[in-house]
Amino acid sequence: MAAKSALHSSSPNTSSFLNSKSNLVHFRRTQLRFEPRIPSKPIKWESCSRTREQSREKVKQGGRLFTVRCTAEGIERGMLIGGGRGREEAVASKMLDIPERFKVVALVACVMCLCNADRVVMSVTVVPLATKFGWSSSFLGIVQSSFLWGYIFSSVIGGALVDRYGGKRVMAWGVALWSLATLLTPWAANHSTVALLAVRAFFGLAEGVALPSMSTLSSRWFPSHERASAVGISMAGFHLGNVIGLLLTPIMLSTVGISGPFILFSSLGLLWLTRWANGVTSDPRDSPFVSKSELRLIQAGKIDSPASDGQFPPLRLLLSKAPSWAIIFANITNNWGYFVLLSWMPIYFNTVFNVNLKQAAWFSAVPWGTMAVSGYVAGALSDSLIQAGYSLTIVRKIMQSIGFIGPGVSLLCLNYAKTPVTAAALMTIALSLSSFSQAGFLLNMQDIAPQYAGFLHGIANSAGTLAAIISTIGTGYFVQWLGSFQAFLTVTAGLYFVTAIFWNLYATGERVF
Repeated sequence: MAAKSALHSSSPNTSSFLNSKSNLVHFRRTQLRFEPRIPSKPIKWESCSRTREQSREKVKQGGRLFTVRCTAEGIERGMLIGGGRGREEAVASKMLDIPERFKVVALVACVMCLCNADRVVMSVTVVPLATKFGWSSSFLGIVQSSFLWGYIFSSVIGGALVDRYGGKRVMAWGVALWSLATLLTPWAANHSTVALLAVRAFFGLAEGVALPSMSTLSSRWFPSHERASAVGISMAGFHLGNVIGLLLTPIMLSTVGISGPFILFSSLGLLWLTRWANGVTSDPRDSPFVSKSELRLIQAGKIDSPASDGQFPPLRLLLSKAPSWAIIFANITNNWGYFVLLSWMPIYFNTVFNVNLKQAAWFSAVPWGTMAVSGYVAGALSDSLIQAGYSLTIVRKIMQSIGFIGPGVSLLCLNYAKTPVTAAALMTIALSLSSFSQAGFLLNMQDIAPQYAGFLHGIANSAGTLAAIISTIGTGYFVQWLGSFQAFLTVTAGLYFVTAIFWNLYATGERVF
């Protein structure tokens, strides 16, 4: 108390007290137990009304660095003397100052991981369910495709909702509903086949909003030269969901039972919602956490599209241009090949090479893991080419050509695989190269129609979903009738090649709408 009274009595204001060296010298230790060392020159203290960035002043004096900081919570005065502990704390604080857009894309990557993990659970669980209920290979294809029945309807509607209400709100409702459907799946399977198909269709209905929401959020939160990398990170989470689902589901099936993986992933979805609801906005301009400098970076080089007027986007106009059809056909081909491998890969290894379910899960997981890495590499490469001066049209065509020609060649070679290791290696190459499509048609929607990107994504995704339904069911009938996967793999490879030609003829990186 005596020290406190001495502080108040020495001077009527803080600045005069601080400039008085004698008052500080007589205190051996401060209340924080630091021994003061007084510089030979006075320190200039700034007003506390200034912001934290403005209130930092550094005065170099004889090789020593003095830092003064003022915050809204109170006055913090630290003297950092040549590489002391204070300097380390300041550096650590600066490192933890992560830009808000990176936090947003991390949350999006997490939910995309859950999105795909929830799908894959059924791809593995369907094997013991088929044994339990005596399902044929053709009926297995129907069960696998039931997810897509709802997915095909929600893609267009979900895309339009994203354009109108923003990605945050639509994504939140989607996660809540698909987590509920995931939780109900084991109950529905035990109740009846009709109930199982209905719940899986509802699950697909909820998940249909995920990709349009992700695409729109990435375009809003990232500058043009970082957008491919942002989508690469988000889709890396999406593909890692395959790995997590394929590896965890057999373990939980053998230890907890069929309900185990469904309960786990639905709980994770609800947990994610608690962070998403309060930490993210659809547009960085509405976020209280974004600094002015980061907002300027995000907005730099962007052409603001007109605000949505609440009317339904012009479907006839969108379908009247060849670049729109290039995106639609690319999505059809991408989903055709993707869902064939996603739905049938564990069964392929189990039936063709006679490996057990756990081994099949490991062989199936490796390609998806490498796809997550290659997807980010594709995004970073795309951004680098754009920054190097290449046009968007050239970059999109290069990325998409790799994403289709590479998988086509790999699937043709898969017909000659004699061991599961060789087959896994070829599938790894196919899926790794197909991830370059993320920097092709998936980004091209924002290039040609920024105002209607969500709706255009929904149209393309619905067409792709219809193709996925046909390919998923068709694979089952091919396997049942012909006893092999080879014929269907050849058809898929041919589709990749034809679409690559169409893309290079009609795709563009220029704004069309």
